[in-house]
Amino acid sequence: MMKKQIKVIFRHIILAFLAAVWLIPILWLVVTSFSKYKGINTMSFFPEEWSFDNYAQLFFRPDTVANFPAWFKNSMLIGVFSCLISTSFVLMTAYAMSCMRFKARKPLMSFSVILGMFPGVLSMIAIYFVMKLLGLSNSITGLIIIYSAGSGLGYLICKGFFDTIPVSLRESARLEGASEFTIFTRIVIPLSRPIIVYTVINSFLAPWMDFVMAKLMIRSKDPVDWTVAMGLFNLVQRTLVGNYFTIFCAGGVMIAIPISVLFVLMQKFYVEGITGGAVKG
Repeated sequence: MMKKQIKVIFRHIILAFLAAVWLIPILWLVVTSFSKYKGINTMSFFPEEWSFDNYAQLFFRPDTVANFPAWFKNSMLIGVFSCLISTSFVLMTAYAMSCMRFKARKPLMSFSVILGMFPGVLSMIAIYFVMKLLGLSNSITGLIIIYSAGSGLGYLICKGFFDTIPVSLRESARLEGASEFTIFTRIVIPLSRPIIVYTVINSFLAPWMDFVMAKLMIRSKDPVDWTVAMGLFNLVQRTLVGNYFTIFCAGGVMIAIPISVLFVLMQKFYVEGITGGAVKG
C-alpha cells in the first residue's frame, strides 16, 4: 500500500513539474504584455511597472510597423473561409468513403493515406509557382484556396465516426425514397455534432496559426496585407524588438484568447469526436 502511494505521489510530482514547464513561459508572456518597458526585461520575471498601454497601442494606435487590426482581420477572413470550405470537404469525403460503395473506393482510400504521409513543405515551392501563374500568389484568396484544397485528405477520423452511425438508419431512409444528399444532411450530419466540432476547430487552427505558407505566399512589404503570424514575427526582428517586444507579447495573448475560449467551450464535443472517430477505421 505504501509503495502504491509513493508511486502516485511521484507521478503527481512529475506531472506538476511538466505543467510548470509548460505554463511558466505562458505566464511570463502574459505578465510581460502588461509591462511599461517596451523591450525585453531579463532582470525580473514580473514587470517593474505595469501598464495597459501595449494593448491600447495594439488596437487603437496602429502604426507602420504594428498594424494589429489589419493583421487580425486578414487572419480571421482566411481562417473563417478556410474553415467553412475545409469542413465541407472533409465531411463530404468522409461520407463518401464511409457510407457509399463504388469502384476503386479502397484504392482511393489507400492512395489518400499514402499521399497524406508526404510532408507538405516539399510541395510549397510548386504550389507557389502554380498560384503565381494564376495571379493569386499575393492575395488572401490564394491562401484560402491553398488551405482548403487538400483538406479532404484529412477525412479518416471523420470517416471512423461515420462508421459508428447505424447502417439501418440510412437504409430506412433509402426505402422511403431519400437521396444521398438528404441522408447526408438530414440523418448523418445531425448525429455527428462531436466530429463536426472537432473538424471545425482543426480547420480553423491550421490557417490561423500558420506562418510558413503565409510568409511564402504574401510577398507584400506593406504590413496591412500581412497575417497575424507574419506581423508578430516581424516585431521580434533585431531592429524592432527593443521597441515592440511587449506589444508582441500583447498580440500573442490576444490571438490565443479566441482559440482558448473556443476549445474550452467545445472541449466535450472535441474529445467525443476524437474518441468516436477512433472506434472504427
